[in-house]
Amino acid sequence: MQNEATAKIKYIRLSPHKVRRVLDQIRGRNYQEALIILEFMPYKSCKTIKKLLESAADNAYKNHGYTKNKLIINKAFVDMGPKLKRFQPRAQGRAFKIYKPTCHMTIKVTATSLNN
Repeated sequence: MQNEATAKIKYIRLSPHKVRRVLDQIRGRNYQEALIILEFMPYKSCKTIKKLLESAADNAYKNHGYTKNKLIINKAFVDMGPKLKRFQPRAQGRAFKIYKPTCHMTIKVTATSLNN
């Protein structure tokens, strides 16, 4: 859809599962409401998602001329990125694998009506 403004961020050192629970809360809401939700949620990923949402709103203003108070979060999703593989030394010379996940986030916003 060409009326959407998009913002993406890649290779963020957050678990996609934990980011997804925050994105589910803001998907379908308007811009101001989503900012308030992100401000008061206690999760680490909220700071990164808030920056990404503000970037999408700025892209909507710059590329399409949409005002921020008329924006709705149309799509918000997260994909799994590559995992950093590390080892934790254990007893008797053993080693346990530790996977440190990364993720790619995308937020798409659109205006509530076609006329601004």
